[in-house]
Amino acid sequence: MKYEVLYNSPEVLRNFLTYSESIKVKSSLSVEEYYHDLSTLFRFLKIQRALVDKKVEFNDIPINDIDTDILKTVTLQDLHAFLVYCKNERNNGTATRARKASTIRIFFKYLHSHLGVLPSNPAALLETPSIKKSLPRHLTFDESVKLLSSVDGPNKERDYCILTFFLNCGMRLSELCGINLTDINPDGALRLLGKGNKERIVYLNKACVDALNSYLKVRPIKDIPPSHANALFISRNKRRLSNKTVQHLVNTYLEKAGLSGRGFSTHKLRHTAATLMYQEGGVDIRVLKDILGHANLGTTQIYTHVADKQIENAINSNPLADISTKKTVE
Repeated sequence: MKYEVLYNSPEVLRNFLTYSESIKVKSSLSVEEYYHDLSTLFRFLKIQRALVDKKVEFNDIPINDIDTDILKTVTLQDLHAFLVYCKNERNNGTATRARKASTIRIFFKYLHSHLGVLPSNPAALLETPSIKKSLPRHLTFDESVKLLSSVDGPNKERDYCILTFFLNCGMRLSELCGINLTDINPDGALRLLGKGNKERIVYLNKACVDALNSYLKVRPIKDIPPSHANALFISRNKRRLSNKTVQHLVNTYLEKAGLSGRGFSTHKLRHTAATLMYQEGGVDIRVLKDILGHANLGTTQIYTHVADKQIENAINSNPLADISTKKTVE
């Protein structure tokens, strides 16, 4: 957790953030999101209760004085008003407001159920704004092959291995960059460290094993600092490849393959792997859940909607689709 996050937080928030990261094993990014969401709520409460001068800019409103006495006064109606404020005054989209609602529920549950400092939980009945579920953008099989075929240059073995891992295993960007040599077993099992430091095992198929072996033959060995020596993917500076560098090289090859400008990214390669496994490979949705490292099946079921949409499009493409009863009897 960043020092400024702790320094600028009231004790009640500081304790919650520390608990979230140390006990609940939330990622640093999740903890920072908790901080920003709750800081915004605290500033809203101070404005709503006239506890701050109206001339003070929103982001300059101090929150160090927020304590359990103030939080005991919070009602469900206050939380609804806060979400409306986020929508109308801060132009927060549905997904952002849904995240804020989730943060608020977790925070007040912590205060009420875990610490017992609140007599009741005002967020117990707080609902999440409905999010329109869009189908995940992904590359087709032919586009995936085209992307792999675009790889060239001095780091072609490494870059080809990276793209192959993304397209075959459906791993996250941070998971790929975090792979160590010691995470790879001789039997092809690969250990990944996912969200919340949760480990899972995926198995490298023939394409991945072949790409990996080709890369290991040319992977730098000399002059790598000890702290980076175990990293699988090494940069030209003899360091572990960063997320930013991998994003850049993926975007470079997307452009080279004529696939840029369509919203594709490293995360869309993860969607591609999942979609191809489900649609073309017939992988059971529950198995796909474990491969992707999803916490619940509901997250994985978005890929079943892709198939449903294709069925709908196929039926609508029937040349008889536009022939009505009226036309046939005239």
